[in-house]
Amino acid sequence: MPAESTRFVLVGTSHAGNVGAAARALKVMGFADLVLVAPRTGSVQRRAEAIALASGATDVLAGARVVSSLAEALDGITYACATAMTPRDFGPPNHAPRELFATLARSTHRVAFVFGSERFGLANDDVYACNACLTIPTDPAYGSLNLAQAVQLVAYDWRQAIGGFGAVGRRTGDDRRADAVAVRGVVEHWQEALETLGFLDPATPRKLMARLHRLALRAELEVEEVHILRGIARAISERCR
Repeated sequence: MPAESTRFVLVGTSHAGNVGAAARALKVMGFADLVLVAPRTGSVQRRAEAIALASGATDVLAGARVVSSLAEALDGITYACATAMTPRDFGPPNHAPRELFATLARSTHRVAFVFGSERFGLANDDVYACNACLTIPTDPAYGSLNLAQAVQLVAYDWRQAIGGFGAVGRRTGDDRRADAVAVRGVVEHWQEALETLGFLDPATPRKLMARLHRLALRAELEVEEVHILRGIARAISERCR
């Protein structure tokens, strides 16, 4: 699996220095695809602190894309890993990085690692939009990791899992797998169909759609399967009308 198949996503980052340090962490492990979701600091890539802590990785820093939502950041991604110190009572399965990476590295996925803000971490909805949740094993008495340190640890473990430097990887069939935007689209289409059918009450949705989203992510849908599911949803809506 080549490094070009890997993306690192920082959501709601507060400190420019952490963005720069994260860029450095990626470059030293041979990664370059960095996406910033609604950073709390304007023009974060041009801040002096970010440039200083990038320490030569200014190409990765300057090339980072800024988007307004996690959905945009996951465009083209087929397997997203949230990072959270505290497991949620509902959401994707929780793994230590190496435990998951040994299997994930053998896949044809386009992978993203998603990190939350320094103070609040990731919102539940952002975690629910991911296929898996990573928790870095730490001393139970003190598990506080700096954001850039967490990026470095995940980048290192992922680099080791995909063969280290100099390894040659080749993917096949990855163009058939639906990306995160397509999966979200089919879930939203099914929500419309289920409301039309009367199966889903929009006033009391509970966690039905979140569970269906989780099911769709776990199924690792291919593009043609997305077309089929959307066609079924369209037929349900048309018949009900």
